[in-house]
Amino acid sequence: MKKMNVRKIFLMLADAGLIAISALLSNMLLGWYGIMTRGNTMGIAVQPVRIVGVIGMSMLFCFFFLFVFGAYNKVWRDLKAGDIAMCALAVVLGLGLSFLFMNLMDKPPTVEFMTLDTLLSVSAICIFRICFRNTVVHLIQAGEFNSEEYDRTLIVGAGNAARMILQEIKYARQDQNNPSNMILPVCMVDDDPSKFHTKLMGVEVVGLTKDIPLVCRQYNIDLVIFAIPSCTEEERKRIMGYCSESGCRIKTVPYLSQLFLDDDSTQILSQIKDIKIEDLLGRPPITFNKKKIRDFINGKICMVTGGGGSIGSELVRQIAKYNPEQIIIVDIYENNAYDIQQELYIEYGDSLDLVTLIASVRDYAKMDTIFAEYRPQVVFHAAAHKHVPLMEVSPTEAVKNNIFGTLNMVNLAEKYEVERFVMISTDKAVNPTNVMGATKRCCEMIVQNHSHKGGKTEFVTTRFGNVLGSNGSVIPLFRRQIEAGRPVTVTHPDIIRYFMTIPEAVSLVLEAGAIANGGEIFVLDMGDPVKITTLAENLIRMYGKVPYRDVEIKFTGLRPGEKLYEELLMDEEGLQKTDNKKIFIGNQIETDPEKLNRQLDELHEIVETNDNDATVKKLESMVDTFHHNVN
Repeated sequence: MKKMNVRKIFLMLADAGLIAISALLSNMLLGWYGIMTRGNTMGIAVQPVRIVGVIGMSMLFCFFFLFVFGAYNKVWRDLKAGDIAMCALAVVLGLGLSFLFMNLMDKPPTVEFMTLDTLLSVSAICIFRICFRNTVVHLIQAGEFNSEEYDRTLIVGAGNAARMILQEIKYARQDQNNPSNMILPVCMVDDDPSKFHTKLMGVEVVGLTKDIPLVCRQYNIDLVIFAIPSCTEEERKRIMGYCSESGCRIKTVPYLSQLFLDDDSTQILSQIKDIKIEDLLGRPPITFNKKKIRDFINGKICMVTGGGGSIGSELVRQIAKYNPEQIIIVDIYENNAYDIQQELYIEYGDSLDLVTLIASVRDYAKMDTIFAEYRPQVVFHAAAHKHVPLMEVSPTEAVKNNIFGTLNMVNLAEKYEVERFVMISTDKAVNPTNVMGATKRCCEMIVQNHSHKGGKTEFVTTRFGNVLGSNGSVIPLFRRQIEAGRPVTVTHPDIIRYFMTIPEAVSLVLEAGAIANGGEIFVLDMGDPVKITTLAENLIRMYGKVPYRDVEIKFTGLRPGEKLYEELLMDEEGLQKTDNKKIFIGNQIETDPEKLNRQLDELHEIVETNDNDATVKKLESMVDTFHHNVN
């Protein structure tokens, strides 16, 4: 507000000076003309003793009309021809009224003076505004005007979304407290050749999307706004790559299907978000049937094991939105359990019946008492040891927690007639090369084996790839390394993985639980796999740094049990479609219940001895597709 008052005062002083100079110059010119033609100034110029009054009266009425027409509320760089014309009209009316008033006072200036003064005043004030506007625009574009106040911005896309953004920025400038006022659109890029060198609301299209890194350097860009909500997955992935190479901060307009559009007052700027690493996956978030999930969860007692972990805590968050009767969080790690408990207390207060219990799924007796007391109707089993290298070192612990923890939960679900049991598996269970993957494959076999019994509980498995941002995933590790100024470590330059976001993974789990009939393995179509090296490079660029120059990427070699790529389906499983085109069902693999139970008994005896080598050998005999990769 203070800045706006200073601008108004500056402009009023300039106008006052121009009005005074125009009057003095008019009188001086008319005086010279009178002397040259008549030998005196009588009848053509204003007497010097009266000129001060004429100037004062002219200023008073001109200021009045300039204020009425809003001449002092305009932002310099947005000044248009219509605004300048209104200033000219205000000056004409102001001078006309002042001359009329002086006539009524019987002290009229001469007609020659009124005519010349009006012409000079209007010309001076309009020319001043045009010149100053052009100067301001030039200085802003050169980065020399209020450079610290504005985010010099490149807008990617010159379509309707960009137009709406520019309109919002224009209106935001009238409110100095609006954060959008700090966005300064400098230029645009668009892949439509016909738009090249055209202007949208005064902002020029200066190149194609492939030119983004170059344009950002040439125009000293601070912020890139990706404003193409209707682009395809491949286009988004390609253009986001160019944006990340710029080293600038990046914000993005959501996909068209995710925008909140209102016919009366659509606002896009408030929906623009900072780019996240998941935006570089090259596909939109998967959509899910919320009605089916709501019908599944509404009024149910839901238990989540591992409820404090990355997947478990998001499960709890999403379940809470569907009006469950009660949520039971079970986790052995009290810090994580406490965090999600407090988060939900803050958000829901007493409206959510939440129970948080510290317990291990390995403890059958403890879990038995929990089932007996709370009688869950739906169980989401997310508790597991999942770190591949750690489980290679401690295979007996992986078996105890993953296999026998799952067996405990499955048996208890069956005993207490849980309506639906949903186990969370991993793509590493397919043709596993590591202990963790082999244990999860055994878990799938256990769940499918129980589904064959035909009891009241419906057992289902969900399988997906790596989850961005989960505890122990590569993204948090990369972030810590970049922020610490250390090299980013990647095991192999060609290693690839399937990725999804935590909300997507959890939505898959919930919808799978909703549509399950028992025994299925639900698999998400996760699109194309992503090279970990590319992910690391893009993350480095998102920090405004250059890969291999500012931040080294160091290749450390494959870790024990790690393979270059993951698979989502075993060959013999095949695929069945569901209503959700991104979710498929893998056919059940028949297991021999007696053989499986006997093998589990033998495995249990082995792990109780803590013999790691014997444990791995037994896993290899139980899982035909397990080929242990010890690198």
